[in-house]
Order: sequence, then C-alpha cells, then structure tokens
Amino acid sequence: VLKEYGVELILLIGFMRILSPEFCREWQDKILNVHPSLLPKYAGGMDTNVHENVLKNGDSKTGCTIHFVTDDVDSGPILVQKKCNVDPHDTVDTLKTKVQELEGRAFIEAIKLIQNN
Repeated sequence: VLKEYGVELILLIGFMRILSPEFCREWQDKILNVHPSLLPKYAGGMDTNVHENVLKNGDSKTGCTIHFVTDDVDSGPILVQKKCNVDPHDTVDTLKTKVQELEGRAFIEAIKLIQNN
C-alpha cells in the first residue's frame, strides 16, 4: 500500500513496535527511527526507561540517534546523533524534554543528508 501512494521514506517517531524482518528488508534504507539515546548505548530501551538508566548510571551526556531500521533492533546504520548535558538536577521528565527537543533537529538533518546523496 505504501508504494502505491509513492512513499519514499518512513519516519518512526515514538513507534513502540518492532517491524517484521520482511518489512525491514522490503524498505531497506527507507525507514528512519529516532532513538532516545546515543546508540549503541541503551539499544533496545524505550521511552522513559532509557532516561531512567541515564540517571541511574550517572551519565554526563545523553541525546538522540537517527538511524536506518534493520531487522536487528536499534542496530542499523547511524545517520545523526545530537547530544546534551545531563545536569545534577535533571529528572526523567526533564531529560525526556531535552532529548525530544533534539529529535526534531536531528530528523531534519538526517533527511537533508538523504536528499543530498
């Protein structure tokens, strides 16, 4: 159905499901995902559990990653990473907000990279 509508690129934002290997292969190099960490750190983690782990582990930096989706979860080629500091007063909610603010800019940068290649 997606091809019938001329879809050229699929963006996964807050998509908390794992795509089938067949779908990933059919759309290879056409699916981008945003992950709320600096992959490969916290690969496989989702949403607030990533930010909880950042705080629990005392990380000084966190951020987001835009990567191509493959059938191996959170392991596809990385296009863009954006970083921010983890401050002593940060909470799960403040980290989530910081990272989400980076995600939009990261997606725009990733799309421009694809368009220019």
